[in-house]
Amino acid sequence: MSRWNLSWLLSFTAITLLGLSITFSAPSRGTGLQKAHEHLKLVVDVYEEVRQKYVKEASDDDMRQFVEDMVQFALERKDPYSGYLNPEELKQFKKQSQGRFGGIGIRISVDRAGQIFVESPMPGTPAYEAGVLAGDLILKVEGESTESMSLKKAVEMIQGEPGTKVKLNVLHEGSKTPVDIDITRAEIAIDSIMGDQRQADNLKEWNYWIDPVSKIAYVRIIAFTETTVPELLKVLDTLQKQNMNGLVIDLRNNPGGLLRAAVEVSSMFLPEGKTIVTTKGRNNQKEEVFNAHHEHLKNLNPGLNYPICVLINRYSASASEILAAALQDHLRAIIIGERSFGKGSVQNIIPLENGSSALKLTTASYWRPSGRNIHRFAKSKEDEEWGVKPDIEVKLSDEERIEYYKWRRDRDVVRRPGDPAPKVKEDEKKKEPFKDRVLEKAVEEIHKQLKKKNGNAQAPAAPPAVVPESEASVDAAQAPVLRREEIFAPSFRRHSAA
Repeated sequence: MSRWNLSWLLSFTAITLLGLSITFSAPSRGTGLQKAHEHLKLVVDVYEEVRQKYVKEASDDDMRQFVEDMVQFALERKDPYSGYLNPEELKQFKKQSQGRFGGIGIRISVDRAGQIFVESPMPGTPAYEAGVLAGDLILKVEGESTESMSLKKAVEMIQGEPGTKVKLNVLHEGSKTPVDIDITRAEIAIDSIMGDQRQADNLKEWNYWIDPVSKIAYVRIIAFTETTVPELLKVLDTLQKQNMNGLVIDLRNNPGGLLRAAVEVSSMFLPEGKTIVTTKGRNNQKEEVFNAHHEHLKNLNPGLNYPICVLINRYSASASEILAAALQDHLRAIIIGERSFGKGSVQNIIPLENGSSALKLTTASYWRPSGRNIHRFAKSKEDEEWGVKPDIEVKLSDEERIEYYKWRRDRDVVRRPGDPAPKVKEDEKKKEPFKDRVLEKAVEEIHKQLKKKNGNAQAPAAPPAVVPESEASVDAAQAPVLRREEIFAPSFRRHSAA
């Protein structure tokens, strides 16, 4: 079986950019399939009856759509993550894998109740700045109800030419009243690596110090894309040269991405040869073991033993779970937050029709270094083994989660000097400033580790997890593409970027 060297995500036929692992391969044909093909007679008979006898004469395009719908429905019945990409969808998929497309910047999916929801807005995009939140239910698009709308149609309606507008009616998680949000579409370009805040003197750059006194850095990985590895290598190289003593890796709301990227990022923090993830195919047969390797690290020193905390939540999925699980199983990091989503299936992208369309088919699952399961099946219970459980659990209420999204968005929005500050409602003025308890806990734990490492010597007092804007920031040549292995975001059906 041959494999195409391509690469990624955002999550998406969903971005969703949110947890499936993908390789490109070519289907094989053989006489052994002859008996199985006997079932196709039913399909051909139905096709001909519809073409010849349906009440309205069907065009060639109608019949093409009829066959595509049959294929799509059958695949969705087989597996929530399998699907068919028609020629137009495949073009969009390839566009998104390059990190640019026309839309509003959200990763959407379908939950177990069949409702279209936002897996995550992409920071800095029109949807993000307009107030769309992770977990939002999309009730209407341009006034049309999404109750019986397919994910494909929702994506088509939301995407469009930059500069045009689209109206979404959404219900925020934990709220009872939906709101209308008008959003102007733009060309969406995704940043993979972010810091805590923009630098005051250069809004294009991020401040990666969460505690500049103790030299504790903070890095957010938004999704595992083609650019994640070179971006993160550049940031970590700069931070190490500036004597970084500790690192917080924020994977909250990270829907996944390239398996290759997850393996190479994990390799930045683990000794050569350590197991990162194993894939298993039909009948639980082991397909491939991915181990830590350092040939891509260039000047980065993976042997530095600084403490690491990894932040996760219920929307951390797939590739982000691979990284968190690998660092947890090898005792390299403390995991803090909420239990992750539990997305551990692997899909192959199989070219069809001379490469003009493709089949997205579940072929394997992936497993932690410890051998434990990651995937949460539809009937999985809370007390069963799936996902990544935090070493230190910090649960958020629905209200607190919404406040976190608002707080995080406000810190990420780039405002030009002289722009008026956003108006604050009277009831908002009475609230205490938001505190990111998960991040604060991580900084506290790193201080404990530093104190222990220094032989209980007096360590600098931990300042607030949020520091004022300023301080340092930190394109390397793109890392070679080894394979196109994609892990999409959390969903029980399909997911897409819009």
